[in-house]
Amino acid sequence: MEPLIGNTTDQAPANPAATDDTLATQPIGYWSGLTHTTVTRHLRDAMARIDVTQPQYWVLNRVNGGPAAPSREEVVAQLTHLADGPHEIARVVDQLLHREWLRIDDGQRLHLTDAGEAARARLRELAAEVRAEVHEGISDKEYVAALQVLRKMVANIEGDGTPGRPF
Repeated sequence: MEPLIGNTTDQAPANPAATDDTLATQPIGYWSGLTHTTVTRHLRDAMARIDVTQPQYWVLNRVNGGPAAPSREEVVAQLTHLADGPHEIARVVDQLLHREWLRIDDGQRLHLTDAGEAARARLRELAAEVRAEVHEGISDKEYVAALQVLRKMVANIEGDGTPGRPF
């Protein structure tokens, strides 16, 4: 493919072997989708090796992460949009209760057990290792620039353009 000249960029078919001089013609949907799939699979594979799932990590972080202990319903409502289906987070809460990584108090609020906190800390370490691997050779400045471009694309299509509030 010839390098593009001028301000108009034609769309080319997705090409995993595209050279740098033709990347501007590549479809963002293909590359962002491939990135999402590849990074998510890599993280989930790393977690599977220690018998944990990514949704379990989300729940552990959410239970640990607020000013007050959340209810089961609050955790489900806050995380379902990330999940693979509408019932996944409720099932994960049940799994973590069964593993005794979570407990429910008399007010029906969820709390991490000592074992749950240890698992959360271990998973945080693992996530940091995976992040370092994924970000190898990419400066923070480059990473921020990439996210700014993606955020702007979302705002161009759906958002109101307010920073930090794309939808």
